[in-house]
Amino acid sequence: MSQRDGFASGFLAGALFGGLVGGVLGAVITSRLDLESTEEEAELSNGAVEPKKNSTKRRMRASETGDLEMETARRSLEDKIAQLNATIDEVRKQLGDVNGNASQGVSDRSSIQE
Repeated sequence: MSQRDGFASGFLAGALFGGLVGGVLGAVITSRLDLESTEEEAELSNGAVEPKKNSTKRRMRASETGDLEMETARRSLEDKIAQLNATIDEVRKQLGDVNGNASQGVSDRSSIQE
């Protein structure tokens, strides 16, 4: 019984300690992120409109290259799908030949047995 009591109290203490450490750590990280975002907003509001234009141009360039990459990936996937469909058709044809011959063999056997 003492081992169970020790486990329960240790588990409870660990859960409380972990919750406390996690809460403090989360609060510190959140406050840092808020401080950084506040500093960035202050820099943008104090600065000219040019940083916004540059960031917009960067986004447009990234978007264009992203679109090209997406198009390339889409075409590659379409090619692979076409290859898979062709392979599936070939396998169906082969299985159809095997199953077609097997079904004829079964019908031949049934007629012989009668």
